[in-house]
Amino acid sequence: MWPYWLMLLIPAWATLQPGSLKPRQLNWMWVCVGAIFALMMGLRHEVGGDWGQYSRHFNEVRGVGFSEVLSRGDPGYYVLNWLVAQVGGSIYIVNLVCAAVMMWGTVKFCRAQPNPWLALLAAVPYMLLVVGMGYSRQAVALGFALLGLVALANGRVRTFVIWVAIGATFHKSAVLLLPIAALASSRNRLMTAALVAATTLLMYYLLLADASESLWENYVEAQYQSQGGMIRVLMNVVPGVLFLMFRKRLAPDPQERKLWILMALFSLVCLPLLSLASTAVDRVALYLIPLQLFLFARLPRLANAVGTRTPLVLAVVGYYVAVLYVWLNFAANANYWVPYQFMPLW
Repeated sequence: MWPYWLMLLIPAWATLQPGSLKPRQLNWMWVCVGAIFALMMGLRHEVGGDWGQYSRHFNEVRGVGFSEVLSRGDPGYYVLNWLVAQVGGSIYIVNLVCAAVMMWGTVKFCRAQPNPWLALLAAVPYMLLVVGMGYSRQAVALGFALLGLVALANGRVRTFVIWVAIGATFHKSAVLLLPIAALASSRNRLMTAALVAATTLLMYYLLLADASESLWENYVEAQYQSQGGMIRVLMNVVPGVLFLMFRKRLAPDPQERKLWILMALFSLVCLPLLSLASTAVDRVALYLIPLQLFLFARLPRLANAVGTRTPLVLAVVGYYVAVLYVWLNFAANANYWVPYQFMPLW
């Protein structure tokens, strides 16, 4: 279990040592941490609940033609597998590329927050360890979504749409994020709505139209129950409620605040929908995890109202230490992650 604790302790230490590094040293530290995390996630061996499934997908596309690869669902992911297989690579290279994209988006998003190391700390227990090491396709989609959210917070709607559209080629569920751009935009609303609607329809036609019936049957009518889905949704609901309560203090910029109000409301909507389609809601809620990073990186801004900065930071650190401990020791599927195995040492 120690590699997982190492990934948590690095941002925890950096969070509690503010201002100890010069800007140039800080930039290099982020590069190093991002690279170390990507290597640990990408070069894992038989770690994650879907390891066997992804290995099987890699072997299936190894000997097929490029046109057949494009016809599969989530073409971006399968094209990546096909390209790696053609140059003699392995599933580890595919996982490493996926992990690198996720860490690129994670670092970019975290560094845009007022307390970037605290944001990274919030990302570790579930977003990086469970999603990053368990759901490779959605990990890539989430990495691109994080890049898009940074762009959208700065008013760059087209950039957001592009990043999310690329992410959707790795996991089609990312398409569900596109309407957020139209709802969050405060300028050129008509043009933004038209752009988002056109892109959403195109992505639906390319990625979802043929599979929509089977997706509905598998995720809704079959009534699959996602173990731990309630807990994971509640992990988004808590920061969602806190943000709605203190939104003006946590996000002074009106445009940014509007975006995260939407994310918070969507997190609340997920709660009653769990009873209808547990697995579907659980998977969609993965794209709301950035709300945790955003909220907890800003929580120290409430220090003037509820106490000093240090107790608030320590509370966040303690919360995610508890989350990781509970998940490693009590989660139903934790045995797929424990023990951690590193491919170069295997």
